[in-house]
Amino acid sequence: MTHSGLWAAIDKVAELLHLSPSGLAKECGLDATAFNPSKRLSKYDQERWPSGKTISLVIEKSGMTESEFFEMVRELSGKSK
Repeated sequence: MTHSGLWAAIDKVAELLHLSPSGLAKECGLDATAFNPSKRLSKYDQERWPSGKTISLVIEKSGMTESEFFEMVRELSGKSK
C-alpha cells in the first residue's frame, strides 16, 4: 500500500458515489477540506495519511467490504509507482 494509492482509492470512492472528495468528507462527518489534495502533504512535504477512523468511515460510506476497499488501494498503489 502506498500513500498515493490510498488517496487514489479515497478519490475513486468519491467518484463512484458521484461526489467530490469534499462531498465525501462531508458525508463521512468530516470537515469539508479533510480530503483536499493540499492536505495530503505537510508544509514540509511529508506524507499525511488518513487515520484508521477516517478510512473506516470511507469504507462504510462506500458500501464496500474492507477487503474490496484494500484491494482497490493495492491496485491503485501498483499504478502509482
